[in-house]
Amino acid sequence: MGKKRAVVSLGHDALGYTTLEQWDAVKETARALADLVEADYQLAITHSNGPQISMIHKAMTELRRIYPDYTPAPMCVCSAMSQGYVGYDIQNSLKSELLSRGISKSVVTILTQVTVDPYDEAFYDPQKVIGRHMTVEEAAMEERKGNFVKEEPGRGFRRVVAAPSPIEIVELPSILTLLEADQVVVACGGGGIPVIEQKHTLKGASAVIEKDAIASKLAVDIKADELIVLTGVDSVYTSFGKPDAKSIPSMDTARARELMAAGEFEPGTMLPKIEACVNFLEKNPGSRALITSIAAVPQALAGRAGTVITAITA
Repeated sequence: MGKKRAVVSLGHDALGYTTLEQWDAVKETARALADLVEADYQLAITHSNGPQISMIHKAMTELRRIYPDYTPAPMCVCSAMSQGYVGYDIQNSLKSELLSRGISKSVVTILTQVTVDPYDEAFYDPQKVIGRHMTVEEAAMEERKGNFVKEEPGRGFRRVVAAPSPIEIVELPSILTLLEADQVVVACGGGGIPVIEQKHTLKGASAVIEKDAIASKLAVDIKADELIVLTGVDSVYTSFGKPDAKSIPSMDTARARELMAAGEFEPGTMLPKIEACVNFLEKNPGSRALITSIAAVPQALAGRAGTVITAITA
């Protein structure tokens, strides 16, 4: 039996929220990823970048404020920066963990561009909040530049950007080539760098792409056997956070859709993960999806933790 090809989607818990937190968090994350490699998985890894891109955007904006001669970095550049430094920490920690287990395997980060539609409705109604809190004056300045801001009562204003749907992963051939060479690939970090096709040029877009959406697309495009979503809980629950909360060990896509329609999953947290898994499975019905926490990966591999989602069985 050949290796199982999987896309692993890492959330905020896998990376922490600051540079130092990330340094420590990726060591634990690397152990979970190495467990998957030892279980004969061929991995493509994607990750969130919300705190990281916000930190970079804030730093570049502050640099521009203090030194007016500097040009502020557009969102696409901030996305590329976050991909580079998050990938750097993941590949170094994972390479070290693999070597400690006697496994010699290359881990490679690809700066990945993802095309989006310039007429996507998200550009007309931006909702993704990024960056630091701003004063009224600073918010007005952002609006004069054509950017969108949102007030958080009692805290100030923050910039909001569009989160359009991904269309094509530009570096997909390179990702596939590295996977075929049995290398671990870190790709589409933070949803990928959003770009718009203009004739023969790719122009960066002032937007971000949701990590769960790109994880699903990447899994479809590389024909993955599994989509593994590592998040902050060991499994999916009904009535999450309530006294009658109940773990869901397994379900099919029909049951997942029923629970989504019933409002069981919170928007912005578990709901987009379930949507990503359902989308993947409906396009790759012979595959499966797993949602669990980093700490529970060994138990999930043994079938004692996590939620397994499969396509509807005949």
